[in-house]
Amino acid sequence: MAATTPHSIFLKPTPATAAASSTNPSSLAPTTLSTSKPQKPFSIKCSATAHQIQDPIKAAQPLSAEDRVYNFAAGPATLPENVLLRAQSELYNWRGCGMSVMEMSHRGKEFSSIIQKAETDLKALLEIPDDYAVLFLQGGATTQFAAVPLNLCSPEDTVDYIVTGSWGDKAFKEAQKYCKPNVIWSGKSEKYTKIPSFDDLQQNSDAKYLHICANETIHGVEFKDYPIPKNKGGILIADMSSNFCSKPVDVSKFGIIYAGAQKNVGPSGVTIVIIRKDLLGNAQGITPVMLDYKTHADNSSLYNTPPCYGIYMCGLVFEDLLAQGGLKEVEKKNQQKAEILYQVIDGSGGFFRCPVEKSVRSLMNVPFTLAKPELEAEFIKEAAKENMVQLKGHRSVGGMRASIYNAMPLAGVEKLVAFMKDFQAKHA
Repeated sequence: MAATTPHSIFLKPTPATAAASSTNPSSLAPTTLSTSKPQKPFSIKCSATAHQIQDPIKAAQPLSAEDRVYNFAAGPATLPENVLLRAQSELYNWRGCGMSVMEMSHRGKEFSSIIQKAETDLKALLEIPDDYAVLFLQGGATTQFAAVPLNLCSPEDTVDYIVTGSWGDKAFKEAQKYCKPNVIWSGKSEKYTKIPSFDDLQQNSDAKYLHICANETIHGVEFKDYPIPKNKGGILIADMSSNFCSKPVDVSKFGIIYAGAQKNVGPSGVTIVIIRKDLLGNAQGITPVMLDYKTHADNSSLYNTPPCYGIYMCGLVFEDLLAQGGLKEVEKKNQQKAEILYQVIDGSGGFFRCPVEKSVRSLMNVPFTLAKPELEAEFIKEAAKENMVQLKGHRSVGGMRASIYNAMPLAGVEKLVAFMKDFQAKHA
């Protein structure tokens, strides 16, 4: 028998524990710790119903690129492989500090350097003017549907919304609780397939702001240019969640840009807000402290514990985008990917169809259907066998959707279009 040591500590069930567990396994009494004669260790097993749990040793082995799928999900979405590998190498001990980013104090010098660099790199990418603040928040873009009117309006103020898809519609409906929003144009009657002519918009002369969703993730409609508020002092607000950092943007045209990170720049859990500083400090009295932009601006996004690891991941993505040559180069790559995908759809003789007006088709989210809807399930199933996943369209519109964000490599899109051609040849 092996000798006990101070580290040979086993969980020893008390009589009360044994009695309780025999009648009610969920009513376990507290256990006591013993350093005396070693007891037989408990064997705890987990029954996996959907997926078998991998051997942890085997799972820890490095994978090759061939082990990864092409993930066309709308979000959380694919991330750059080099960023993931960098994060993997730094996971256990970040740059020799003896701990993971997940363990750091958000007020310590280590994390301060991470969030400051992430902000600096984002400002460089988007050429953000000095009179704008960058905030790293939580709650997703959906929380900003309430935060925007709460920070900019009184309950009696009028605001304008252009609704080009589901997310714009949700933003409008949320604003109804905090001000008086008007839908000055909606694409709902045409199933959200276009964007209006800006000259035809009937903006309200006293609207405090004009709100748009720059890219509708579900419907694949993207603004290629941006409207200008016609009233004096009007502010343009944009939800850029699904095309954030996919191309250059003139930030000075906007009062606020907000975006969930989980499409193009990081994992879910981080929301980025870029706000003109003169708009801070005007929140309604009912505004929760966590929705007041000034709270976060005054505290450099550290009022409470932020999504530290997500911010770190965003910072790695910003570094990667800069290393690629900035957003002009990134946009060229995105245009190339989208072009070859739309070409196959449009050149299929109607076998594949994209309902969106060509002039406003998204570079990020490409929805399409089949002339024979009964084949759509097979298309998705067969694509998955070829390691192309998450191609099913949103439940509200059906069909298919290929999200081809920054981190989707050209090879992934090329494989998809080759599969589409082959599928058509088999089923046309």
